[in-house]
Amino acid sequence: MSGVRDELARLLAQGERPALATVVAVRRSAPRPVGSKLVVSEGGELYGSVSGGCVESDVAVQAAEVIAGGEPRLLTYGIADDEAWEIGLPCGGEIDVFVQRLEGELPEGEGVLVTCLAGERAGRQELLPRGSAEPGVQELDGVVGATDTAEELCRAAGSLGWRSVVIDPRSRLATRGRLPSAVEIVVSWPDALEADEDSAVVVLTHEERLDVPALTAALASDAFYVGAIGSRKTQTKRRERLLDAGASEDALERLSGPAGLDLGAQSPAETAVSILAEILAVRAGRDGGRLRERSGPIHAVT
Repeated sequence: MSGVRDELARLLAQGERPALATVVAVRRSAPRPVGSKLVVSEGGELYGSVSGGCVESDVAVQAAEVIAGGEPRLLTYGIADDEAWEIGLPCGGEIDVFVQRLEGELPEGEGVLVTCLAGERAGRQELLPRGSAEPGVQELDGVVGATDTAEELCRAAGSLGWRSVVIDPRSRLATRGRLPSAVEIVVSWPDALEADEDSAVVVLTHEERLDVPALTAALASDAFYVGAIGSRKTQTKRRERLLDAGASEDALERLSGPAGLDLGAQSPAETAVSILAEILAVRAGRDGGRLRERSGPIHAVT
């Protein structure tokens, strides 16, 4: 089962009534695809992700109200928000997030899990036979979710014997429950980030207040790789803000953004593989192309 489903099962087994937030529609560029999920416990713990950190804080507040009142909600987030950098999507996209309170047991079995989003049956779930509904808002094989990209990146880096450190000032997101594979979790603003020549820095936020100070510090460090996720529109805006913050054109040439190789990645786990592959290529002085197209030695010389 997925990490999100495991957490749901654990909370329900403890008699809790957690809230489940699910991305049910995306428009234009969005940080997470349809089906991405965030679980919010009655105590305010968060598992999973619906936006990579852009709107999770507001979703958690909405989820607490859903848990208390029981009435599901359909939320929309986009760049039109008056508080765009607080609870919007600076990548230029828009997402709809359905928040519902769960009680009892999760539906089991093979098939298509359909959730009603509106009307008197809003929040009601039904397991239908395979082929009886088109995939989209519906999920196949039960509740499908994923942990955040930071956790997947830490997990993959750990398999290479690398030490991972996650820095985030948002204590509700920077928890051991969300980031079990991180060697170290630092609840702090990222402007004090330090990295030596053996370090790779990846910024996984979509917020100016976090990614600008983080990238300013990273680009001024000796890190051999500095990358940042986000759409091309976000990268252009970020570059302008970094220049305004004092970063030089030469320093910005070091920035890999969007981070990762073109692998067609969609899920957080796939995105982590893409980013880690680029980091390995940069460390080895390679461009990350296909080995079948390489004429020289295929292994890096150490």
